[in-house]
Amino acid sequence: MRRRARKRNDDMNYRNLMFWTGGVLLISVIVFGITYAVYSSKVKNEARVSALNTKKVGELIPSLQTTIENDTETASTVIGKTVNEMQETNDAANVQVEEEKTKLIEENIECVEEEQEEAQELPKEEQKKELKFISPVEGEILKAFAKDSLVFSETLQEWTTHIGIDIKAEKTTVVKASERGIVKSIKNDPRYGLAVTVEHDDGFKTVYANLLTAEFVSEGESVKQGQTLGTVGTTATFEASDEPHLHFEIWKDGEAINPNIYLK
Repeated sequence: MRRRARKRNDDMNYRNLMFWTGGVLLISVIVFGITYAVYSSKVKNEARVSALNTKKVGELIPSLQTTIENDTETASTVIGKTVNEMQETNDAANVQVEEEKTKLIEENIECVEEEQEEAQELPKEEQKKELKFISPVEGEILKAFAKDSLVFSETLQEWTTHIGIDIKAEKTTVVKASERGIVKSIKNDPRYGLAVTVEHDDGFKTVYANLLTAEFVSEGESVKQGQTLGTVGTTATFEASDEPHLHFEIWKDGEAINPNIYLK
């Protein structure tokens, strides 16, 4: 009986041992399988990443190589220039700049000289023009200028001075401006009748007296040389006995001067 009971116990212990041993082996196999699967997946991922990185590096290498080559060529070109060549280039540029400066200075000097010449010539031309008075009417001189001497007056029947000239002309003959200027006054003079006074540049003025009419101009009006001022008449009381004529005077800076000096 004891032997049987012992045998049963031994068989039970053997089965328990086999059960636990099999369980441990099964668990070990499962753990190994899970570990292998995880490790294999990780290895595959690392291999994929490595392949991608290798591909990107392969794409970047030609671009980097081209950039390096270009930079190398540029550097070689710059370095290839000798110091003498660079100095010659700088000298040529400096010479060109100096030539441009000299050219501009010469042009400015020429412009200034031309302006100065024009400024100097213009007043001379204007002054000459101011002296070119024309005769207001065409005719012979009936009575000459006599500022410092005496002439006989048929009207007054005496010897008197005469600060103008009397130019013979038919009544209603057109009287023209001797030179350009501005009409200073139109009035009836008690001695020389209806008179027009025109002021000119450089202190000159002209007087046209013994007129019949003067309605062609007005006081303050600018007139040109040869423009009609009026017509010849017989309004001068001091010269009423004389033939129809124009009494003409030229003044310079407030002093009566001989018109024959300036009439051309």
